[in-house]
Parts: sequence; C-alpha cells; structure tokens
Amino acid sequence: MTDTLLPAAPQPLEKEGNCYFRKGCNPLAQTGRSKLQNQRAALNQQILKAMRMRTGAENLLKAATNQKVREQVRLELSFLNSDLQMLKEELEGLNISVGVYQNTEEAFTIPLIPLGLKETKDVDFSVALKDFILEHYSEDSYLYEDEIADLMDLRQACRTPSRNEAGVELLMSYFMQLGFVESRFFPPTRQMGILFTWYDSLTGVPVSQQNLLLEKASILFNIGALYTQIGTRCNRQTEAGLESTVDAFQRAAGVLNYLKETFTHTPSYDMSPAMLSVLVKMMLAQAQESTFEKVCLPGLQNEFFLLVKVAQEAAKVGEVYRQLHTAMNQEPVKENIPYSWASLACVKAHHYEALAHYFTATLLIDHQLKPGEDEDHQEKCLSQLYSHMPEGLTPLATLKNVHQRQLLAKTEREVEIIVPQFSKVTVTDFFQKLGPLSVFSANKRWTAPRSIHFTAEEGDLGFTLRGNSPVQVHFLDPYCSAAAAGTKEGDYIVSIQDVDCKWLTLSEVMKMLKSFGQDDIEMKVVSLLDATSTMHSKCATYSVGMQKTYSMICLGIDVDDKTDKTKKVSKKLSFLSWGTNKNRQKSASTLCLPSVGVTMPPVKKKLSSPFSLLNTDSSLY
Repeated sequence: MTDTLLPAAPQPLEKEGNCYFRKGCNPLAQTGRSKLQNQRAALNQQILKAMRMRTGAENLLKAATNQKVREQVRLELSFLNSDLQMLKEELEGLNISVGVYQNTEEAFTIPLIPLGLKETKDVDFSVALKDFILEHYSEDSYLYEDEIADLMDLRQACRTPSRNEAGVELLMSYFMQLGFVESRFFPPTRQMGILFTWYDSLTGVPVSQQNLLLEKASILFNIGALYTQIGTRCNRQTEAGLESTVDAFQRAAGVLNYLKETFTHTPSYDMSPAMLSVLVKMMLAQAQESTFEKVCLPGLQNEFFLLVKVAQEAAKVGEVYRQLHTAMNQEPVKENIPYSWASLACVKAHHYEALAHYFTATLLIDHQLKPGEDEDHQEKCLSQLYSHMPEGLTPLATLKNVHQRQLLAKTEREVEIIVPQFSKVTVTDFFQKLGPLSVFSANKRWTAPRSIHFTAEEGDLGFTLRGNSPVQVHFLDPYCSAAAAGTKEGDYIVSIQDVDCKWLTLSEVMKMLKSFGQDDIEMKVVSLLDATSTMHSKCATYSVGMQKTYSMICLGIDVDDKTDKTKKVSKKLSFLSWGTNKNRQKSASTLCLPSVGVTMPPVKKKLSSPFSLLNTDSSLY
C-alpha cells in the first residue's frame, strides 16, 4: 500500500457552451446514444414500479381470506405480470438497437454489438463520511466538505461519460478513487449506511447494497461497456479504424474478465460469472471479426496464397461465433440474452463459414496443377490450408477425408484479452489530509488526539523519533518533560503548534521540534489501539457469522424511504447546474464536534501506484 500521494488539484474541465464539465463527461450531449440511455433509465424506473406493485399484490393475495378479493387480486396480478413482461421486452428492444452505436460511414458494414451502460441512483456521501471522520479520525468533518463534494461530483460525472478515451479515464479515475474511499471509510466490521443502487443492464431489475463493492463492480462493467461502444463507433473502412476496433474489444474483454475473476459473488445478473463469460466471448469474437475485415481491406485478388490466408481467417471467425452461439444458448444465460444477439451470432457463424468454403473452393478450382507438374506441388498447396497436418495423414489422404477437410480455421493474429491498465491512470486521494493510508485507514483505531505541552531541556527532547510519515515517538525518557505531560512510546505525532505533521518526514519533524529551543512546545499525538479495540461499538447490521455483504432486490419497498429521517441532509443540486462555482455539500454532521484544530500544509507527494489500494478481499462479494 502506497503512502505517497499527488497534491490535490482540480480536475480538468471541458467547455460546452457556457457550462463546464469534467473532462470525459458531457451530460448535455444530445446524441442517439444518450437518448437511448435516457430511455433505458426511464424504463428502469417503470420496471421498478411494476415490480413493487406486483410484490404488494402477492402479499395481499397471501393475506386475503375473502374469495372475491382473492379473485380480484389474481386478475390484477395477471395484468401486472403482462405489463412487466412488456416493459422487459421494450428494454430488450433497446439492447438490440445497435444502429445508433455504429459509425456513420456511408459504406455498409456488418453491425457489431455494444453493451449499454448500467444506470444508478444518486448517492449522498456527506453525512456518513462526516460522521465517520469525526468519530473515527477525531477531526473536524467540516474541513472535508470540499473533498466530499469532489467525490460526489466525480460520481455524478461518471453517469454520463463521453464515448472516447477521456470517458474511459473518467470511469477509471472514479474506480481508483473508490479504492482510497474504501480503505479510509469502509471498515470490514460495520456498514456505513450508504445505499448503492444499480440497475441490471439486461433485465432492468434494481439491486441495492450498503457495500462499496457493488459500486466498484458496476463501474468496472460500465468501463467494459464503454469500450464496446468505442469499438462500434470506429471507422471500419480504414486500417487505423479497424485496429482501434480490435483494440477496443480486446480491452472490453479484459475489463469484463477482470470483473468476473475479481468480484466472484455479484448480486446483479448481468455481472454473474456465467453472463460475463458469454460477454467476454462476444467481445473476442467481434475483435476476431474486425481482424478478418482488416485482412480484406486492401482488396482480394485471385492469388493462391492470399486466398489461403483469407479462407483461414474467415474459418477462424466462423469458429469463434459458433462457440459464442453455443454459449448463448446454455443455461442460465439463455433466458436473458437478447434474442437478436443470439440470432446475429448464428448468422455470422454461418456467414463466415460460407466465406471460408467459398475462398477454399476458389483456390482449389482456379489453381489446379498444370500438365507436367507433379503431385508434390499439389500436396504443398493443400498443406497451406492447415496449421498442422494430422498425425499419420498426408495432404492427399486428407483430401479424401471429409472430416479432416473441414479443419481449416487459422489466423495470423489471435485476438486475446487485454488486462485493464489501472496503473496508468493518475489519481489523487481526495482525503489525503487524513494522513498516510498505511496508518490512517478504516481498519485501525486510535485514541483521540492528546495535547502534550513540554520543553526541551538543554536541547534534549527526552525522546527519539522513528518512522516516516507519520513519525512515531521512540525511546522515551520516563523522567523527561514530554513523558510527564502524557507522551507514550509508539505515539504518532499528528501536529506541532497546530501545524499538521502527518505527512512530514522524520527529519522535517525533528527540525521543527528543535527550532523552538527552550520555548514551550505544544504537540498533539494519537496512540494506536490494540486489535481487540478495532471493533466499532456502533454496528447495527453486523453479527458473528453474518456475511459481510448482502443484496436487496428493491421490489416491494422504496429504498429511498429507508434513510434515517432524523438526519438532516441538504439536497444536492442537479449536476446540470454545476458551473465554475462547484456544488459544495453543507450537510450538518449528526455527531457533536470536539475541540480539534488541525490544518494541512501544502506538502507535495507523488502517487506511485494507486492500484495497490484495491481491496483484494473481493471473494466475499
């Protein structure tokens, strides 16, 4: 885990008219894709409403004893089920609307299948994080209002990413920022009371959890989905465009595969291992198809070796689409894969297999042996169609074997998964003022800051220092002034004369202490509590043996009504109204404020690898 951080800096903004938005985000863009996504969001709300009504009707049916009432409820249930089925079919219609995602070049190209972005509800971090800062870190939570607002603005921007590399970087930045947030504010022994709701991109069913892993997994899914939309948008009439298409689908496959392997117990169906396996196959198949198009782009000539190459590439594409179609028709994904996706995979499998047969037939018919040429040349020509000859067979024997003649698939470029490069994204920890993550995290507990007033006697502080950001008291003289004031060995120095020291090095702290000479020194320290004290006393949802995550399908209750109504939460302004004066949350903390006065000096630190902050305990998710 890294402790070196970049200095806080404002995110770059993009200008659209008279408004400014984060780079990689433009919620005002009126494109076909954005309109389609808005329709998806509206359908998600209608599906949620229908499912709540159905749940209510089912509960009434269980409770009712009057036969006439039960008949009326059954009739109402039949209407609700019919309405819900129509809504899901309408959502499937949006999922198969691939036309708006394609490039607008005039020449006809076979369509590629993109993924739609998952939709989510607004989340208010302000109250929960302020309370945790005050309770856990014993700091003035109002000093972190800007950082909390930055986090909420970043999440809001991620709901409308632009369809380019800037949009991908925006989503990755938030995903990496969640690694910092998880380490600082989400201890494994308690729930934070922040409810994350995400809608299934294929079924529209909402899933809610108080676990940050749902948020991280959904953002990963949207990164993969955005790559697919970038791939379908590329101009496939140029070599550079086709290369970008292959790269985008390989990266989409890499992100989705990473999601499958990292988050193994996902509550949302579109992120289940079975569905993700099919989606990875689909992305790789489309990358292989684009590789074939790149081979054919310069034009095809009736030349033997070129026809051999093209036939093998077409056979390879047909093979991967045949495997994809088989996977799409397996349980449990069969019921929720859009019918047109499976149909298109089947059509492409037959289409490219037919192309392979056509090119093979052309080379065999147009390139026969001339009089005087021997059979060795014919065998050599035939052997070009195979990556390797079956053991015990010769090319001429293979000609006479119907089964062996169908083993044609071969490619010069085998498409493969590209692992997401999170380490290339530079991320600033919004809450770096809390101190180095190696010490000041949600997994550790300390005493409240203690004020120590002492003097250096004849230039001797009475203790030595160790560590580096933050610095610890070491080898304490029990008779010195600092010990008499309450200093203990192992204490972390958090401030000197109200100057924050959590990020200062040992030499910087020592220099500051010695600069006071014989004058009185005010130093604030904290002591790390033992392991038995790390359990929070407030834990409404944790019990021994209980799983650390849970999912709640929002069917019969409004999750928004579960918010504690005793808490006073300021309503967040619409993101569309966010201009040069950024939205700052002024929600009041629900805890009383102790006497803490710590400021943060402008210390510049560089982030080496924020990827190390990702929670590896994702098998619990």
